[in-house]
Amino acid sequence: MIKPKFKSPACITLNWALLFLCLQTIALIGQYFSFKADIHEAQDKVERRISLDSAFLDVGNETLNTPVNQHAIYSYLDRLNSELIKEGYPILVSHIQEISIQSQDFTQYPNVTSTLLINAEQRIVVEMRSKSSWSGVGFSFIALLCSLLLLPVFSIATKKRKKVSAVEEESLPPTPKLIINLKDKTLSNGVDDKVVALQNKPLCFYTALVKFCIEYPNQPLPPHKDVPHELMILANKSFGRLIELGHTKRKRPDFNANLDKTLSEIRAALDEVFAGFTEEKEIYYPPRAQGEGSRSKQHSYALPSIKDDDIEIIGS
Repeated sequence: MIKPKFKSPACITLNWALLFLCLQTIALIGQYFSFKADIHEAQDKVERRISLDSAFLDVGNETLNTPVNQHAIYSYLDRLNSELIKEGYPILVSHIQEISIQSQDFTQYPNVTSTLLINAEQRIVVEMRSKSSWSGVGFSFIALLCSLLLLPVFSIATKKRKKVSAVEEESLPPTPKLIINLKDKTLSNGVDDKVVALQNKPLCFYTALVKFCIEYPNQPLPPHKDVPHELMILANKSFGRLIELGHTKRKRPDFNANLDKTLSEIRAALDEVFAGFTEEKEIYYPPRAQGEGSRSKQHSYALPSIKDDDIEIIGS
């Protein structure tokens, strides 16, 4: 049985500190929003309590032009706040109808909220003081306990497994990839140093062919028909790029003319570039006609399997 290998004490301590910090942060965020919700709920309950008590509370009446009974308000505020403190509510009531209670200490209740209660005969202005939402935030013993319980999972060393994976990755053979270099007018496979030069016409046509087949993967290209307009535009753009790079000053060639020769030159270059990579070459290789010659109506020189990740074009 293979015994697990543990990390060094310093590494384990660091892992625990980071784990505890993460869990404590989550706990603090939860405490903050939970206490904020408790404050809103407490305010709603106190508003309902005052609204119910208002029928028996002499807060004055504007319609009947009766004054506020200050003594009754003082007595009510004192009883109400005493009950709120006893029940552990995070709020107190500081004013009712502009009558405040002077004997109450509101230093721990910095936030002020005013509300207006309206019934059939009265309009009651109430001012409440609430604790800060951050006052409900503190050290979380649950975060400490969870970090200690999870610590063994992060204490086992995994370096050996990573090294094995790295060795396995290094042992995998590299995958060749078509690289078209317009600056050097060459084709290469990205694996070895083999580089094959191409003439202007086959290089431009093949660059356009690759781009066309990626954009139109299901479009057949029979050699007995003219080159599609979209493919001609791409080929002319590639030739224009060669002019910009200073490789030629000649006029653009007719890419419809001598198509068989152009494709033959492309295949010959690919045979050389992908020598030793027969399977990988297939996605880049314009298919040859089978049985009926290069002008067979069933034949297509398109590259149906090629994808954007299979190529790299330098200097386009």
